Amino acid sequence: MSERITVEEVTRANWREALTLAVAPEQQRFVAGVAPIAALGLAKAYIRPGELVWTPYAFIAHETDTRQMVGFAMLATAPEPADAMYLLHFFIDQRFQGRGYGAESLRSLIVFAQVKYPRRRALALTVHPENVHAQRLYANAGFCPTGELVDGEPAYRLVW
Repeated sequence: MSERITVEEVTRANWREALTLAVAPEQQRFVAGVAPIAALGLAKAYIRPGELVWTPYAFIAHETDTRQMVGFAMLATAPEPADAMYLLHFFIDQRFQGRGYGAESLRSLIVFAQVKYPRRRALALTVHPENVHAQRLYANAGFCPTGELVDGEPAYRLVW
């Protein structure tokens, strides 16, 4: 994992801070249909749509002596023996975009997922077809398009 970014589960200790995270209004449709995005994630963790286990995570930036929550993502897992898990609602707060946190957070999350979920062998996601920046980010991290569309969005998969 990156020394500058760590992955932390969103819990009763930090959920309010997660609710303050947001993308620019023009980016909202790329990440979730509602805001705050973390509220949607917390609801999914409680309700478990699709009979998946949904776990919300925050990205924490460590600069000198400061700690700052800079982003959010959800990992969803199906009951084993499924080998994949799903990445949803990945974003960096608008105040922290353009500083490399997106790529670092994604790399940290991949390493974190490999350690936390050792029986899983892949991470799957979809990307809004107009979100070229995110498509490039995922491709640079090793995700490959599967050729499938899920709810009108291209699917990507990273296998390890």
